[in-house]
Amino acid sequence: MSERRLADLLAMWRVRAFEEKVRELRLAGPIVGSVHLCIGQEAIPVGACDVLEPEDALFATYRGHGWALARGVPAERMFAELLGRETGVNGGRGGSAYFTAAEYGFHGENSIVGAGAPIACGAALAGRYDGSNRAAVTVFGDGAMNQGAVHEAMNFAAAFSLPVVFVCENNRYSELTPIADMVRTSRLADRAAAYGMPGHRIDGNDVEAVRFHVRDALEVAKENGGPTLLECMTERIVGHYIGDAENYRRPGEMDRIRAREPIARLRAGLLADGVPAAEIDAVEARARAEMETAAAAALAAPFADPATAREHLYA
Repeated sequence: MSERRLADLLAMWRVRAFEEKVRELRLAGPIVGSVHLCIGQEAIPVGACDVLEPEDALFATYRGHGWALARGVPAERMFAELLGRETGVNGGRGGSAYFTAAEYGFHGENSIVGAGAPIACGAALAGRYDGSNRAAVTVFGDGAMNQGAVHEAMNFAAAFSLPVVFVCENNRYSELTPIADMVRTSRLADRAAAYGMPGHRIDGNDVEAVRFHVRDALEVAKENGGPTLLECMTERIVGHYIGDAENYRRPGEMDRIRAREPIARLRAGLLADGVPAAEIDAVEARARAEMETAAAAALAAPFADPATAREHLYA
């Protein structure tokens, strides 16, 4: 059991170390443009991606670095993409918010809030005809639950019993506004009943809980049981974007968040179970070393050639 939990810890530390290195590079200048980090939300992609099959299609938001890593996209190629290098997963064309790596089952990010949901329905519908037994997982934030495209996607998926798992990462803030100030009933999972699909609110900071519920939703989906909505409760330790002053935070809020974030919780649990602190600390050190190596290799790669900017525009 400890081996499995240490593996989860390593996977989450890889995501966090990647994101922290991205923040460092963005503030120092090599990475440019808008960047949204998932620090504090690592348990959701790690738990969910652990039970995805190779044929399953994953659609993330612009806060999607962690999902790509958990899906198996190499960190070096992701760093290279964010750095505008030709060795990036999209040759430096996609950057932080738009890269995709279909060969790993990661079908991209999207900066249009909620836009991945209807695309996931298309992937799920295609899987019904191509014999792949594909399920689609679409990820979005709590604010996206108020987007028309998400409502339409949920209704469409339910009406046609499509194998889609809708994963809402509820970090309690829709950009800079508390979700509680934007809806009358804050339990977003309850909306699933209106479409005739199951809806569950789960602890998004518990990687095992995420794994269990996503696995169950995928089994239902692939047995023609239709879609499921999972509202994963979590919190981000960082701002909505790099540069967010976070003036909307209440006094003491960050202390409470850090006490219950997924890595701190799993570390505490391992210590309570008798795993030596040195063994736990070695997991963090390994993840950080891997990301430093990956970032260095990406920084050494050549920049994308501007002359190729018009490539891949037309089939």
